[in-house]
Amino acid sequence: MALIELDDIRKTYHLGEIDVPVLRGVSLSIAAGEMVALMGASGSGKTTLMNIIGCLDHPSSGTYLLDGADMSQATPNERARARNEKIGFVFQSFNLLPRTSAIDNVLMPLEYSHTGLSSGQGYARAKELLDRLGLADRTANEPSQLSGGQQQRVAIARSLVNGPSLLLADEPTGALDSYTGDETMRLFQQLNKEREITIVIVTHDAHVAAYTDRIIHIRDGYIEDGNENDGQDRHNSNLLKTASSTDCGRPL
Repeated sequence: MALIELDDIRKTYHLGEIDVPVLRGVSLSIAAGEMVALMGASGSGKTTLMNIIGCLDHPSSGTYLLDGADMSQATPNERARARNEKIGFVFQSFNLLPRTSAIDNVLMPLEYSHTGLSSGQGYARAKELLDRLGLADRTANEPSQLSGGQQQRVAIARSLVNGPSLLLADEPTGALDSYTGDETMRLFQQLNKEREITIVIVTHDAHVAAYTDRIIHIRDGYIEDGNENDGQDRHNSNLLKTASSTDCGRPL
């Protein structure tokens, strides 16, 4: 079953009297439970496409169905509710609140959601996520007291606290060293497998994309292909994941 369905999505920005087309007719389907890489150079349209998939923006034309709901015709409030209830975001720069503890950063999305959790239940869920991500002894630490990899794990816990069905990660390893970046990608694989969360990784890095099941290439606002990722790098990354399965804390 498709979680994401895009049909002839177009996006044009109007800068004064100048029209700047960014997406030129994107049609795409992503099944529930897939882990997909969206690859493209700077200016290719991948960030605009991610913003539309993440309900941060709306297309100029075309249809976008998220879990069967038409987001292309949704109001800003309806898109905001979809973001809060169905989508988690992980960013390159972590976007954690400074001078705020790890657990309070994780709790933040619950203030805007309709999960029905009490404050105690929300705290327990946030603490459990941090524990499972190997940060049980870092819940009171502020971002400045954490390494880059630890900050990214806090950001991942924050993205999961609402129980989303879709996780969008924008260049999630861009601010990390190669070892920590590989560790982060193995964590995404673990989340995808054990929680069956649909994950879309936006990246320009072929090594990062090799961890996913399918690579979708975008160039000049067009989808070039979306083939299954069956290359040697994918094979190697799976071997690396198996050999290091204990690196990312307890099962998620």
